[in-house]
Amino acid sequence: MQTTFIGYPRIGKMRELKFAVENYWKKNITEKSLRATAQDIRMEQWKVMKNLRVSLIPSNDFSLYDGMLDLSVMLNAIPKKYKDLHLSELDTYFAMARGYQGDKGDVEALAMKKWFNTNYHYLVPELYDDTEIKLNTTKLFSEYQEAVKAGIKTRPVIIGPYTFLQLASIKGNKTREEYVNEIITAFCQLIHQCEEKGMEWIQFDEPSLVMDLDNESVHLFQRIYEKVLIEKSNLKVLLQTYFGDIRDCYKELISMPFDGIGIDFIEGRKSLSLFEQYGFPENKTLFAGVINGKNIWKCDYPKTLTLICELKKFTDDIVISTSCSLLHVPYSIKSENKLADDILEHFSFAEEKLYELQELSQLADQIDSIENINKQVCSNQKRLNEDVRKRVSLLNEDDFSRNPIRAERQILQRKKIGIPQLATTTIGSFPQIKEVKQIRKNYKKGDISLAEYEETIFSFIKDCIKIQEDIGLDILVHGEYERNDMVEFFGENLEGYAFTDFAWVQSYGTRCVKPPIIFGDIKREKPITVKYSAYADKLTKKPVKGMLTGPVTILNWSFPREDITLKEMAFQIGLAIRDEVLDLEAAGIQIIQIDEAALREKLPLRKSEWHSEYLDWAINAFRLCHSKVKAETQIHTHMCYSEFDDIIKEIDCMDADVITFEAARSKLIILDTLQATAFETEVGPGVYDIHSPRIPSVDEITKIIRKMIQKINVEKLWVNPDCGLKTRGLEEAAASLKNLVEATEIVRNELNQKDS
Repeated sequence: MQTTFIGYPRIGKMRELKFAVENYWKKNITEKSLRATAQDIRMEQWKVMKNLRVSLIPSNDFSLYDGMLDLSVMLNAIPKKYKDLHLSELDTYFAMARGYQGDKGDVEALAMKKWFNTNYHYLVPELYDDTEIKLNTTKLFSEYQEAVKAGIKTRPVIIGPYTFLQLASIKGNKTREEYVNEIITAFCQLIHQCEEKGMEWIQFDEPSLVMDLDNESVHLFQRIYEKVLIEKSNLKVLLQTYFGDIRDCYKELISMPFDGIGIDFIEGRKSLSLFEQYGFPENKTLFAGVINGKNIWKCDYPKTLTLICELKKFTDDIVISTSCSLLHVPYSIKSENKLADDILEHFSFAEEKLYELQELSQLADQIDSIENINKQVCSNQKRLNEDVRKRVSLLNEDDFSRNPIRAERQILQRKKIGIPQLATTTIGSFPQIKEVKQIRKNYKKGDISLAEYEETIFSFIKDCIKIQEDIGLDILVHGEYERNDMVEFFGENLEGYAFTDFAWVQSYGTRCVKPPIIFGDIKREKPITVKYSAYADKLTKKPVKGMLTGPVTILNWSFPREDITLKEMAFQIGLAIRDEVLDLEAAGIQIIQIDEAALREKLPLRKSEWHSEYLDWAINAFRLCHSKVKAETQIHTHMCYSEFDDIIKEIDCMDADVITFEAARSKLIILDTLQATAFETEVGPGVYDIHSPRIPSVDEITKIIRKMIQKINVEKLWVNPDCGLKTRGLEEAAASLKNLVEATEIVRNELNQKDS
């Protein structure tokens, strides 16, 4: 049985690409050096795939920043504002990704959104009236030829035209329909060029097909591919889907002239039943996603082989594959030397998943003789904590409800805490300067004691409070210098987690995270953040927020268990965070922020499953954290880089007192929704994008605040950046915040003059 996978990590085993790209941005290396590093990474990965005898190897799944951005460039969907900078091709590419501020202009980056139900972020293509779609296959063919020279014939991977159109942002007067023919023409040309290069397969990724589709959407998909596929002769086309099943278009899809269809049997809960209802065509190859591409647990061989046997009832032409791209898991467990063997034996990263595919292909005809294979590593017995489970089982309605009602609490809080009109604050973290990273590294290596480490951390906190007071912010933060990552830090302080040294996963661009692993039942043994927040609080007369990560975000940004439900894990974490919230309150912290940046991340892609499968327990997990605090204690939360319009009522039901949203990159479009739904929670839509190095001007922020007060009651409005400042430099962060405070003061004066 042949094997393949949908895509592979690209940041480098030791994040070589990340550091090379960032050095290029700093002008420490040349473009030639950057591209050489990228090529080295590709070649090393192709050799691994060849050695593991992967039958069909992809190419063009590699990117210097983002695959959707690559497709925008391939289709010449480069907005004029970036072309007008007259930069090199590569620098124009990075200007689209990061924005540009320099002698050639001042341009914001493309908007960034979550990639379906993952923690990966893609850059949203922008289509204007003057956008001229035309094909540029330089990257695709150069990487294909690299592999050919190395003796490897690959299958180029491209995000498909339907998904591109569905995710693109239409900025002009033209409708989405008016771009369809141009997109079709470009993909027809692509088919011809691939034929000329002698390629055997090409893969079009269409994850948008797993969403809710109406008849118009299905017809658009059919229309695109009926014209594109008619151009092929010898080239085989694989239509690849992932992140769910394709129930709304399966019947139509199997009648179309694709040579292969890739189907997810991990998250595609109805994929097998679709086969039972409609069968699978004899003249097509099934690319069966049977290995979980989003999680790191070893494959349950008997279960998976049983599934493969079921699929064989419908077709003998099967290529076994991953459920989605391996972009969402780390490179290899080979780099992990500190985890105990009885923990590490449970895990399978990208390279190990290729090995599992190879083993499955050899075992596919031996299901009767391998009933007990890897049964031990799929067991959960040593990961259970009865005390934790009992605590969850005793939860009742009172644990999810807070009194008095929010409107009454908000009046009490503003009076007790002394919150001014248009209160200014930041989201939480301050820049993680190199000195902070070095002191953490020294402590982890054992070069300094805990006392020495904490003394230094306290000095950073003291400086952070002074900086904010000098800037003039109203509500301060302690900077989170003790934290490596907003999820990993909490995981390190909770029983039930396992941690890696090098299991990095790309979140966006050069931003990588090292998700902790929920290995067993979760329990908080002692306070985690209290001493840092309490120390900061004593340094100033202004309120200082206690900063926590919420249970849903901790869950969604961890690798979860597969032996218990997500709901069970969320409630376990929620109880641990509740203990921390109450300890912060007891220490005199008046404002506590419980970030739920990833609330939407695990939201089912089909609306009919939103509440029953996710939102009901996710909202309750957050409410569990703060239901026992006093009315005068103000609870904040924060969300970013997702679309929230369609769950805004559910967000209001989280019963926080204040919420800060990402809004700058999305041009404040959330304001209309907040206004239309009579949103009760006080709100701080972000006034500038922290993922770009550009510093917003006072005038720019002033205009944004003026726009906000036209749609949001000024008594419920806060002023803040989009997100935490961890990834920014200290000077640019301070300059941006100074402008934010100055802009807020201008608007306050305007309001006072108007009232008088």
